[in-house]
Amino acid sequence: MNISLKNQRILVTGASRGIGRAIAKQLSQSGAEVIIHYNSNRLEAEKLKNELENISFTAACDLADAVAVSGFIPSLVEKYGPISALVNNAGISPSAADSLPTNEWLKIWEQTFAVNTRAVGILCKEFIEHAKTQQNGRIVNISSRAAFRGDTTDYIAYAASKGAIVSLTRSIARHYGKQGIKAFLIAPGFTRTDMANAILEEYGEDFALNDIALNELTTPEDIAPMVTLLCSGLADHATGTSIDMNAGSYVR
Repeated sequence: MNISLKNQRILVTGASRGIGRAIAKQLSQSGAEVIIHYNSNRLEAEKLKNELENISFTAACDLADAVAVSGFIPSLVEKYGPISALVNNAGISPSAADSLPTNEWLKIWEQTFAVNTRAVGILCKEFIEHAKTQQNGRIVNISSRAAFRGDTTDYIAYAASKGAIVSLTRSIARHYGKQGIKAFLIAPGFTRTDMANAILEEYGEDFALNDIALNELTTPEDIAPMVTLLCSGLADHATGTSIDMNAGSYVR
């Protein structure tokens, strides 16, 4: 099967590193124009742009800032033209130990939900408004296995923020399908990224390896092909589905 994304323009959030970077590369290799979103890592975003095979663009936005997120997609459409798919990949996972004073604990929860949930909701809303005019659009939301099996007490905020994305994705799929909108969710397990390295340093690599069914940790490149398939239109009848990619560490 040859997957072609020719004539597609796809926004990938958090594309300057990790899973987002691998997704952007795979989409470009398959023919898409990629809009590389980043927060502050402009140099890495520009470096990726220069590495991609097809036309690509970079766009900065602080997803923790609701004012900045609001209008972001319309501004991109005005600047670059119609967007056919949105990949909500960006996310944060700060530790919020239950031993923290409640005011400190709350700040971390609010920050986590601002980026992982509120921003995703805004982006989905504004993408849907745009995609309805074309009667065609696909959303791929990157959640986490933590949304389904929970996480350690230090990362309950992360698990809860990613759990909200499950309901968001299913609601979009069920209620906007007849207007051409398809929505999918991918739930990775522990994936070897810069963000994960901080957790590995805290808990040790055996902590992650002992929790999976395979001999090696998932990499961003293991996830990118599935995103490409979902963006292609070849899997539209799976709209609303949640796809586990966690090396067998959580099986439903």
